[in-house]
Amino acid sequence: MAYSIVLVFQDWDLLTPARFVGLANLERLRLDPKVLVSLWNTAYLTFVGVPLQLLLALALALALNVKLRGIAGYRTVFYLPSITPAVASAVVWLQILHPEFGILNNFLEQFGISRVNWLFDTRAAKPALIFMSLWGVGGAMVIFLAGLQGIPEELYEAAVLDGAGWWSKFIRVTMPLLSPFLFFQMIMGVINGFQANFTTTYIMTGGGPQDATLVTVLYIYRNGFEYFKMGYAASLAWMLFWIIMFFTLIQFLFANRWVYYEVGQ
Repeated sequence: MAYSIVLVFQDWDLLTPARFVGLANLERLRLDPKVLVSLWNTAYLTFVGVPLQLLLALALALALNVKLRGIAGYRTVFYLPSITPAVASAVVWLQILHPEFGILNNFLEQFGISRVNWLFDTRAAKPALIFMSLWGVGGAMVIFLAGLQGIPEELYEAAVLDGAGWWSKFIRVTMPLLSPFLFFQMIMGVINGFQANFTTTYIMTGGGPQDATLVTVLYIYRNGFEYFKMGYAASLAWMLFWIIMFFTLIQFLFANRWVYYEVGQ
């Protein structure tokens, strides 16, 4: 990590000795139009995708937080996709989203919806990647489920005595006690959103079409290991680091306004 700071001020192609270039990499970063494109794509996938993932994970946790025979089996079924290797998931979803023989288009045709060129249309590529990301919400679902099962039943019973319905119990009991888990998931979701789209985009779209899915981590990889511009790649990596730090700190600053922590007696 310390050497990456040194690389920010170097021009190094991995083959010849590094050359000191001062602030040239930072100046190039400021003028490179693909930096803004990659940041926009990353922000889109993160700030649209993460809320949808959290909503779906919470809905699944609420649905599976019941005492039924065989419920553990259902929980396992929904959790398993989250531990599937990213490469294997990408290969499977390539088949699902294929414009000609993909399962998704065949399904949509049953309702009279025209085929969509999911991964090769600039308008559909990012929504398709977000839709695919919902596949792996099992990990978040398990954490929400653990939080739900830690809520004392007495609080719900007291709320019922006060005349609370399902929605009132959810807003006044469930969400406050679940807020630390939601806060943790938001922090991790934003961090992973900025960092974890590399495998998916590299395998499924390569950053295309027309850079519509070129995320920052993929652009860092290309500059470092395809264009052999390690100094510029290090500059991009540090830029991404400070952006992630900024959004993480913002979340911590506002946490005390909505995150509720029980204090032990």
